[in-house]
Amino acid sequence: MRIIDPMIEEFKHEAAITRKCFQHIPDGQWEWTPHERSMSMGRLASHIQEIPEWLSEITDKDTFVMPEDYKPSVASGKEELLRNWDGLVEQAVEKLNTVSDEKAMGTWTMQVGGNTVMEMPRVAVIRGILLNHLIHHRGQLSVYLRLAGGTVPSIYGPSADDDGGMGG
Repeated sequence: MRIIDPMIEEFKHEAAITRKCFQHIPDGQWEWTPHERSMSMGRLASHIQEIPEWLSEITDKDTFVMPEDYKPSVASGKEELLRNWDGLVEQAVEKLNTVSDEKAMGTWTMQVGGNTVMEMPRVAVIRGILLNHLIHHRGQLSVYLRLAGGTVPSIYGPSADDDGGMGG
């Protein structure tokens, strides 16, 4: 078994849960925000969607330089988000399947404005960005769902809105 194999399975599991959260975004709440300094619901969901897209920068390069003109993408709505998600997850799994143990343990560097902001083994970046970062923002999204009057799906067990198939 390669170092990356358990992370692939974990990512597929987390991606399915994330899709459920996307499905629960209430209609008409794409622009909703809990605070003036917070991202809108649509921007947050789109940011989560971007995370698997970044994987090629991690798997295909040893150094990633953040473009000075980087502009985050925002899906036009829940339908576009859901349409794109499955393909992005599939592409990410394909990229993960190219990571040998040697590559996983190789150093990956991220630079912003000429400064190195991250330098660590690629496997740690995959864990931190692809998994932890995705889970962190999905947690934010679940709070947004509740505050915007929507329902929260079962994530790691029953929610107040969904017993997660546990019969409760």
